[in-house]
Amino acid sequence: MSSLLIGKKAPAFRAKAVAGQKIIEGFSLEKFLGKYVIFFFYPLDFTFVCPTELHAFQEQLYTFKQFDAEVVGCSVDSCYTHLAWGKQPKIEGGIEGVEYPLVSDLNKEITKSYQVLKEDEGIAYRAQFLIDKQGIIRHQLVNDLPLGRSVAEVLRLLQALIFHEKHGEVCPANWKAGAPSMQPTQDGLHKYFSQKAPSLQVSEVSRAVTP
Repeated sequence: MSSLLIGKKAPAFRAKAVAGQKIIEGFSLEKFLGKYVIFFFYPLDFTFVCPTELHAFQEQLYTFKQFDAEVVGCSVDSCYTHLAWGKQPKIEGGIEGVEYPLVSDLNKEITKSYQVLKEDEGIAYRAQFLIDKQGIIRHQLVNDLPLGRSVAEVLRLLQALIFHEKHGEVCPANWKAGAPSMQPTQDGLHKYFSQKAPSLQVSEVSRAVTP
């Protein structure tokens, strides 16, 4: 089975989730149709890299919502473990203050459907999916367990998708909001590199004089 889900409908599910200190029955991503969704997996509650990631998403939650995007996490823990972790202070490695939903995938069916299950340990890889307003996956990334993700990069990709949908242009390498984009044509590429030429020349001069 191919692990590439780009361009496909996000696999549907219904499961228990925790938001704040409340258990949600029958949680589904379908409730967010018409919004963007950042759906991410992490290995386990009460671990080490994971709380840094969950707090990093929380710190940018308001910004994601400004772009009409919802953040949802998922692990193979029970909803009761999510609740207990949510009561533990940040300084002690807990996720107290995290407000967005955390899905419980105790039977690992969701993790399998998104094809991010680490079979030998029965936990999820650090995976993330950017889902558009029609429920289509437009970006996916899977990290091995030791490698924490960049929430700033998730936000950049969301902005790039929104820009493309609004303007029809594509976003070249290292694009950030406000940077030049380009038409997906040969003329568009030529124009883009013409705009970039002065900065490329400065970079070449800099390299030439650097000892």
